[in-house]
Amino acid sequence: MRAVDTTQVGSIELFCKAAELCSFSAAAEALGLTPAAVSRSIKRLETRLGVRLFSRTTRQVRLTQEGMLYWQECRQALQQIARAESIITHSQSVPSGLLRISVGTLYAHYRLLPVLQRFTSAYPQLELEISLSNRVVDIIEEGYDLAIRIGTPQDSRLISHKLENATVGIFATPGYLARRGTPLTLEDLAAHDCLQFILPTTGRAMPWILTTPDGQAMDYMVKSRLRLLEDAAACISWGKGGGGLFQTYHFIASQDIARGELVEVLQAYSGRSRQFSLTYPQNRHLSVRVRAFVDFILGELRLA
Repeated sequence: MRAVDTTQVGSIELFCKAAELCSFSAAAEALGLTPAAVSRSIKRLETRLGVRLFSRTTRQVRLTQEGMLYWQECRQALQQIARAESIITHSQSVPSGLLRISVGTLYAHYRLLPVLQRFTSAYPQLELEISLSNRVVDIIEEGYDLAIRIGTPQDSRLISHKLENATVGIFATPGYLARRGTPLTLEDLAAHDCLQFILPTTGRAMPWILTTPDGQAMDYMVKSRLRLLEDAAACISWGKGGGGLFQTYHFIASQDIARGELVEVLQAYSGRSRQFSLTYPQNRHLSVRVRAFVDFILGELRLA
């Protein structure tokens, strides 16, 4: 199949305009060119095709039989190009199509999913496909448009926006504390059931992040017989059922605390936080659907 370069497309556009107006000079005037430039371009096109497209007289130009056939086919091709440009231009002005997002389970359930209805209502032409997983995905290799994860990715192929620093605390139900007592020091934790989350990426227990009374950051590895894998939300569900002490984010526990269903303990050791970031592949032409989601989620968190 013969390749068509951009100069050939330009010559075809000149040819179609001359065929439409039955005049090289009228085509030149319509396109802001000289009649000589139009004539030379069509001559080159005839030479490349090996046929005469116009029969020329001193008064007018008229399509030959081959020229008429060529004009009919080229006119359809140019109309298809115009439709394609219209479609892609429209898609870049109105968010539409499929948006694939990867997000950790906790952030999905307690931050993202509760506000998504406002996003989908604002952009009805968008389709959303959301993967809830605590596995760190390769956004580019696995074809995701965006991901929300803890920390800041070190991959130079990605752009990252800080969403928030989410503080954590240690919590339990009033019923559990009535049965087992309230811990006042870290040493007291040895006498309690501490719910541990096992990281799916490493197979290791996730430490509790603390701040010592003198302000130093501390990663504390609890020793527990109660461990949960894959879904960090399971620690919260188990803890809210009275199963033990657990560490989670204040944005998750705040409503339960307000209702008296949870109590924060060891507050002298609280204050640490984890950063959540929104990341997407580095691209000079950021799609309008990705840009719409970035603007939306940043705006939601500013209002939270």
